[in-house]
Amino acid sequence: MSRVFGIELRRSAARGTALVVLLLGLVLIFFAGGILFADGWMQLAMTQRWYLALLWPLALAAGGWQARREHRSRVAELFASTPRPRALRIVPTLGAMAVAVVAGYLAMGLLAGLWIAGTAEYLPAAAFGVAAVGCLALIAATWLGLAVGRLLPSPVTAPMLAIAGLAAVLFTPWATRPRGWLSLVFSPIDQMNMPDAYTTVPGRVSVAQACWMAGLAITAVLLLASGGRRLRVAAVLPVLAGAALAITVMPHHNRTVLDAVDPVARELMCTEDAPRVCVSRVHSGLLAEFTPRARAGLAALAKLPDAPAEVHEDTTVYPDDGRPAWRADVVLLDVVAAPNGHLGNESSAAEVVVRAFRGRATCENPSDPADDLAAASWLTGQAPVSPTPSTLLSAGTYDPETVAQATQRWQGLRKLPEDKALARVVALRQAAVTCSARDGIITGGTP
Repeated sequence: MSRVFGIELRRSAARGTALVVLLLGLVLIFFAGGILFADGWMQLAMTQRWYLALLWPLALAAGGWQARREHRSRVAELFASTPRPRALRIVPTLGAMAVAVVAGYLAMGLLAGLWIAGTAEYLPAAAFGVAAVGCLALIAATWLGLAVGRLLPSPVTAPMLAIAGLAAVLFTPWATRPRGWLSLVFSPIDQMNMPDAYTTVPGRVSVAQACWMAGLAITAVLLLASGGRRLRVAAVLPVLAGAALAITVMPHHNRTVLDAVDPVARELMCTEDAPRVCVSRVHSGLLAEFTPRARAGLAALAKLPDAPAEVHEDTTVYPDDGRPAWRADVVLLDVVAAPNGHLGNESSAAEVVVRAFRGRATCENPSDPADDLAAASWLTGQAPVSPTPSTLLSAGTYDPETVAQATQRWQGLRKLPEDKALARVVALRQAAVTCSARDGIITGGTP
């Protein structure tokens, strides 16, 4: 059997399928929408699943193409006359195609993983479940393609399967409205796009999706092995059972993954020495890069009385009950991973100083961002600028109008004696701490 399997790997469409899955996957994950997995391994696993939008139809078409081999070679009747049952004859083909798509998919993940291997230190167990469901989805697609290709051995079967597969993946969310959770059952890509740093996929979701894909794969095998109408009708039972079990297991909430948060990923990891700097566990690989910037910001703030003594990553998640506790002696700052996996421009010393002038998120009288930026620039001695965003959804950037206003106010502070300028900056800081910010603090009472 092993010899036959080796021959099948070499002479079937398996090797070509693996290569196409790998190359297309790498192009998609690096160039299609920007690098969306810089935060860590869960983000990589989810991004791979998102690009099943194209890889799943491709696997379906590959199975349909491979199924025509006997028809193209005109040996179907010859094989049918042999005493060996068809169920045994298809095992090497099933195995070879399954190995091909899984190898291509995993190689895609491993090569992409090299991009973040130096900074991504948190590997949650749920990431393996997400990746396993992706592999199972490709296997089910390939075997289903083989079954359909055997029943419809036409040159147009493979391209039609690709089109049908793409349509099924893209239109499933629309077809399941308003019960969006049903889309999460039947679509391997639903809610997998643009994951943030603390996103996770609950175990029940992965189990439900695995049930559906396993039922689809078993049905495909039975159709491929069937020799009569009764077995083909009976082949529908596994996919129905898989769907029923998946629907039962899946949480019936429309935003099950979008609202899911990994509490372990949010846990703070801190430096052992003072001043203490902390980042979330998912960003622990960035702590060495972030610490010098954070401490440079704290040094600039040292001119203020009761200045902040620590910098923590702002691990706020939504809904709002996911906000970290606010403390006057701690600066909360977004830690942004740039597309190269290293620390982004937004997580800078200047932004540490800016954030020291922001109070609680629940303050009814928040300070003017232009005032914050002007005060921070006076403390650091650098002109107000907006950092270059590292990602499409970056925080810590400012619009040109805010920067222009901050520059004007900063220049006004520079013209004042140092003690008067410091008094205004201190007043702005106190207003932020007490939630009593108002216009004109930096400008001396003039809005």
